[in-house]
Amino acid sequence: MALTGAGISTESGIPDFRSPGEGFWTKVDPAFFTVQGFKNNPAEFYRFGMGLFQDILNASPNQAHFALAELQQRGLLRSIITQNIDGLHQKAGSDRVYEVHGNLRGATCFKGCARQVPIEEVVRQIFGGQLPPLCNDCGRPLKPDVVLFGEGMAPDFSEAINEVRTADLILIIGASMRVAPVNMLPRMVKNMVIINRERTMHDRRARAVIHGDASEATRLIVEELDRRASSPGN
Repeated sequence: MALTGAGISTESGIPDFRSPGEGFWTKVDPAFFTVQGFKNNPAEFYRFGMGLFQDILNASPNQAHFALAELQQRGLLRSIITQNIDGLHQKAGSDRVYEVHGNLRGATCFKGCARQVPIEEVVRQIFGGQLPPLCNDCGRPLKPDVVLFGEGMAPDFSEAINEVRTADLILIIGASMRVAPVNMLPRMVKNMVIINRERTMHDRRARAVIHGDASEATRLIVEELDRRASSPGN
C-alpha cells in the first residue's frame, strides 16, 4: 500500500506545509487552522485559507498520482492512505483511497444543524461577498470537510489502520512523517520504502530511501517494472 503526503502534490502547484521559506505554515499562522481558531473567527480562516483552497480546487494530478493509479490497475498496490485533502488520487483514477485528514469536496454546518453542502456552494458564497459562508438553514458558518488541528481524525483513519495491519509493504511518498498519529502507521508494517526530498523519522527502518521528486521516482519504478516484465524469464 502507499501513504502519501503534501510532497506528492507540490508538482501539481499545491504548496506543502513545512518546507523552509516555501511551506504554507511559514506564511500563515497555523492558529487560524485550529478548530478553536475556526470557532473564534471563521472569516479569518477563509481569508487566510482561500489561496490554498483555490490552488487545490484548480489542481490536476501529476505523474506520481498517475503512477500510483497504474500500480493499482496492475494489482501491485492495494490501497492509498493520504494526508492530502486535494482529491488528486481519485482524479488520477485510483480507488480505495483513505483520506485521513478529510477532503475539500464539501462542507458542513459548524455547531449548527450539521447540513452538508458541496464545496461549490462555499465558493459561490465567498465570491458573492459572504465571508464566512453560512448555512442556508440555520445561519451558522460552513466548515470545509477537512480535519483542523484539535479535531479528531476523519472516519477513514480507522479503515486505514486495518489496511496497514495486513500490508506486506508500505510505500511512503512525499510525507514528512512529522504529524501524529499518521506518522505511527508505518511502524505497523515490516517492509517500508520512502520517496521524499528530505529525511524522515523512518529512514533508518526503510528497506530503500529515495531522496528526490515523487514524479521522477515513481516514473522510474513503473519503467523498471515494464523492463522486468518484458525481459526473458520474468
